[in-house]
Amino acid sequence: MYAITIPEPGGPEALVWAEVPDPVPGEGEVLVEVVASAVNRADVLQRQGFYDPPPGASPYPGLECSGRIVALGAGVSGWSVGDEVCALLSGGGYAQKVAVPAGQLLPVPENVGLDRAAALPEVTCTVWSNVFMIAHLRPGETLLVHGGSSGIGTMAIQLAKAVGAKVAVTAGSKEKLDYCAELGADVLINYREQDFVAEVRQDTDGAGADVILDNMGAAYLERNVQALAVNGRLAIIGMQGGAKGELNIGALLTKRGAISATSLRARPLGEKATIVAAVREHVWPLIAAGHVRPIVDRELPMPEAAEAHRVLEESGHIGKVLLVAP
Repeated sequence: MYAITIPEPGGPEALVWAEVPDPVPGEGEVLVEVVASAVNRADVLQRQGFYDPPPGASPYPGLECSGRIVALGAGVSGWSVGDEVCALLSGGGYAQKVAVPAGQLLPVPENVGLDRAAALPEVTCTVWSNVFMIAHLRPGETLLVHGGSSGIGTMAIQLAKAVGAKVAVTAGSKEKLDYCAELGADVLINYREQDFVAEVRQDTDGAGADVILDNMGAAYLERNVQALAVNGRLAIIGMQGGAKGELNIGALLTKRGAISATSLRARPLGEKATIVAAVREHVWPLIAAGHVRPIVDRELPMPEAAEAHRVLEESGHIGKVLLVAP
């Protein structure tokens, strides 16, 4: 098969479409013929040499895919050759085939094309596990989403609105904020021109956000705590603004607040399977009913992964960037 390889870390040009050995499904795994994959920030970090795959994972980038099952490993039940699926991966999505633990498979939801299903696994699992399973967002509460126009952000808006929450978002342009509003966002904050702490307080009558989904890390830590409501929960899922920040524990105590920080890729198989099962139970019916949908900025041929990475790094996109396998 062919896959995107990274012979040496570097810029987008470090991504090389090359012939590699076919993966072989192990016990409890299936082999998926990839139709599409999606680009995530973690892929960029891996390309740059800052985010190695977990031990035993595929060396190729790509944390999600969609496609068709072409072989079953030993001990797999509930799936058949020919099933159309999408999958959460530890790596290997930028390839024509990938071996996937059966617990990380999802059926392609109703009303979603097979290629676009590749835009779903990483964002749905990230949002559901952090916002709902850990932070327990409830109807009537306020969720603040940083990067509202991203793949994660567009999914967070839709899921929060579907369960009856109020949603505030930050983004860096009117175009992005307008799109967030179309998805249902209630409070639109241009982080280049406005202070999100002040805006959230104003729009919640001084209360603050009950849950904050944060991809920035250190740069926003202090202000995120300031923006929290009493009993608020801050869920950190990225470090685009740095890895080390100063935490005012007194301020957090005053809020009776909680901070969680998670990533999906390195979690044990059992934890991933639990998250995937929860997504199938709670999110897939919302997609089938038309309340939630994948937001795709563009599709590019998989051999042009370098261009897809450039698009992601320029941050002009809205939603997900997909790579379609030849």
